Amino acid sequence: MLTDEDAYSVLRSRDGRFDGRFFVAVVTTGIFCRPSCPATLPKRENVRFYPSSAAALEAGFRACKRCRPDTVPGSPEWNVRADVVGRAMRLIADGLVDREGVAGLASRLGYSERQLHRQLTADLGAGPQALARAQRAATARTLLETTDLPAGEIAFAAGFSSIRQFNDTVRKVYGTTPGALRGTPSVRRPPGAVRLRLTYRPPLDLPALFSYLANRAIPGLEEATAHYYRRSLTLPHGLGLVTLRPAGTYVSCELHLEELKDLAAAVRRCRQVLDLDADPRDIADHLTRDPLLAAVVARTPGRRVPGHVDAAEMAIRAILNEETPTGRSRLAHLVRTYGTRLGGGARAFPRMEVLASSDAPAPVAALARALIAGTLHLGPEADRDQVERELLTLPGIDAEAVARIRMRAFGDPDVFLPSDSAVQRGLHRLGLTAEDAHRWRPWRSYAMQHLSAPYTHTP
Repeated sequence: MLTDEDAYSVLRSRDGRFDGRFFVAVVTTGIFCRPSCPATLPKRENVRFYPSSAAALEAGFRACKRCRPDTVPGSPEWNVRADVVGRAMRLIADGLVDREGVAGLASRLGYSERQLHRQLTADLGAGPQALARAQRAATARTLLETTDLPAGEIAFAAGFSSIRQFNDTVRKVYGTTPGALRGTPSVRRPPGAVRLRLTYRPPLDLPALFSYLANRAIPGLEEATAHYYRRSLTLPHGLGLVTLRPAGTYVSCELHLEELKDLAAAVRRCRQVLDLDADPRDIADHLTRDPLLAAVVARTPGRRVPGHVDAAEMAIRAILNEETPTGRSRLAHLVRTYGTRLGGGARAFPRMEVLASSDAPAPVAALARALIAGTLHLGPEADRDQVERELLTLPGIDAEAVARIRMRAFGDPDVFLPSDSAVQRGLHRLGLTAEDAHRWRPWRSYAMQHLSAPYTHTP
């Protein structure tokens, strides 16, 4: 944890790697910023530091219009933490508080509302309602800037319960009205599309991510090349389609949603599939302590762990082994036979209710039934270790499949798969063995991405 003096040193250096880790508020202006804001350095006695944008808002500060602190990547801390606070943050980002309220959030996590509020306030300086309110404001801003929808529709799509609440929150967070925030559209927008920028901490090897996804793409469900990734989404209120492309210093994200109120959930899942909240420099600093791995990490900067948009789908992909042509063929058959048809020939992944009563392979049907019965939990709130125990009680799921589910569906940064052929080749080229992997904890999932790079060779 940074002390206030450390945080001020970061502010003085304008180090962008700390954007999203903490926020800087200036008492003389009433504004809060990201640490890399290019504004004039404030005096130390005029600065306050907050662990979340919600905490700064609760303290009465409003967002800087210059550095837009509400658009920074999420804290990389949630990539590592699997405790109740980390799981709560994933649920809030998925829009659960808007759908089920704080009571629903607490229930999902197995805590009382008071206990949950106390833990979140201790770690983030704000309770679940304030954290959700900050997210609603950011969603509203995105919709105001990227769509031509009436402000009233945007208010409810962003999760606000009334127009008045929407107007008051926008004024409090941004110091202006929704109309002024919208401004004049500068580009022509495709009908029904929401276009936004997904930020990240550089470096980011997007071609490697897209190639990984392309090699495992299921026809009808998704398509990918080294330059883009497109797929259907199954969201809390409806279906959607997303296209992700490189765009300089950000990832271009174009969404077509049946229900705009699914925007927050869609954005969280898109960020997850590309691992956009990771801090690659922190990870590289750790991995390069091993001199045998250092050269490979240096040659392949910005490697991320490919995630997934839906844990239940990822579990089925692991069961049927998406790593093999036979497994992908079986998955394509499932999608073609049971998936919901969308426009342009695309399909959504089959619903668990359909698979549970279908003639799908027995392990797939068993998993679907376990999810429906509630004996298996794969939501963002799930504990990774508990998920592993539950999965291993089901037929047809081995330890390797569970490890892939942990890594891709739940963002576990410390998975290692010594039986993976690409990892084996990487180890062999460097003269390493699987036993050497213990030195790379807690980032073994990332070490595997470097080992699997096709140009890995002995330096």
